[in-house]
Parts: sequence; C-alpha cells; structure tokens
Amino acid sequence: MTKLSVNINKFATLRNARGGNNPDLLQVAIDVQQMGADGITVHPRPDERHIRYSDVVSLKKIITTEFNIEGNCREQKFIDLVLATCPDQVTLVPDEQGQLTSDHGWDTIKHRDYLKETVALFKEKGIRVSLFVDPVPEMVRAAADTGTDRVELYTEQYAKQFSAGKEKEAIVAYVEAAKIAQASSLGVNAGHDLDLQNLHFFCSHIPWLQEVSIGHALICDALYLGLSNTIQLYKRQLSH
Repeated sequence: MTKLSVNINKFATLRNARGGNNPDLLQVAIDVQQMGADGITVHPRPDERHIRYSDVVSLKKIITTEFNIEGNCREQKFIDLVLATCPDQVTLVPDEQGQLTSDHGWDTIKHRDYLKETVALFKEKGIRVSLFVDPVPEMVRAAADTGTDRVELYTEQYAKQFSAGKEKEAIVAYVEAAKIAQASSLGVNAGHDLDLQNLHFFCSHIPWLQEVSIGHALICDALYLGLSNTIQLYKRQLSH
C-alpha cells in the first residue's frame, strides 16, 4: 500500500504565530506516527516561517517511521542541514526565494549536470533522493539520468482538474509519467493539493505509487474531523 507521509509544516506555522512552543512540534510528530502515519515530512525554508532548522535536528532524534526533508538544494544551508541530519529521504524542490509554496518541478534537462552532482552528494551519505518534477515525459526521463532514486510528481494540476469534474483527463499525464518512471527504475512519489476527495482516484490509477506527502489539506480536515481520525481516513484512501 502507498505510504502516507504527513507534512507537519502547518503545526510549526501555528506555533510560530504566537511564539512559545504550543503546539509542541516534537510531540505532534510522535503523536502523528502513533496515529498511523508512515512518515513525517518537513520543508524548511530560508526565512524559517514555519519549520526551523533547529526543528529538523530535534525531529531527527524522535522519528521512528520515515523522515523526509523537502527543500531547495540551491541553498547551501539546506544542503548542510540534510547532510548533518541524514534523513531517510531528501526531496529536492526548485523553490525560489520567498516562494509561498512549491509551484513547479525541476527542469531536469537544463539542470541535469547540477542535479547529478547534488544527488550524488546525498547518496554518498546513504540518503534516498527524490526529485520534484512535473508530469512531463522528458523531465521524468532526464531525472533518471541524474541518479535519483525517485521522482515526486507535482499534483497541483491534477487536483485542479479533478475539482472541475475532469478526473479522467486529469490523471492521464500522471499515469504516463509514472509508467516512464517505473520503466526507468525510478520509484514514484506524489504530492501537492492531494486530499480526501481526489487521493483514492489518483493512487488507484498508479498502484505502484510508493508515497504521498500531504500537509495542508490533511491539517484542514483535522480541524473538523480530529487528527487521528483524519490520518486513518487518508490511509483508507490509499488502499487499492
């Protein structure tokens, strides 16, 4: 079954809004794992507006499932952080300075040489690497040339089309991209705007999908449904 990695950035945003340590991010991570999540995802950004770099160091000590750190590897501070903490997986995202949220994948053709060097840097430390990519065949094929272990398909366009009632059209590019990844011996992850409405349709069409990373939608649902219940509802959507 596809694994659910819960992105806990929003808990850090709430904590930072008032200062202090409420909610306690470490306790959140412990509880989320005990509630059934298969992993914890964080995405530290240079301005530390949610996850702080110090959080990542502390979280590493208490993660008992899988730890996935997302971020912009063009920031040396991010590279140093990942190499120092050695998470199970690093997901490389081509964010720009001050970007609100990730909104595009890597141009793996243009940046192939750079990514090849960067991927090797992390893999030397035994860290699994995933590249954030759009569902474009050429980008997936070029990703394989970088030496990455996986690609994470950027699913915003799928989510938008799904909500417009065009789910059959929405899934086509993702199935094709996932098949290319599979044929290239790449694992397939996915993330961005996946939720309780669109998740099952997505993963049922890509049964070899290995992991989804979900934060914003899951936390929004948890406000109404409760965190433990929400995690189980998401995991149910991932069962084929």
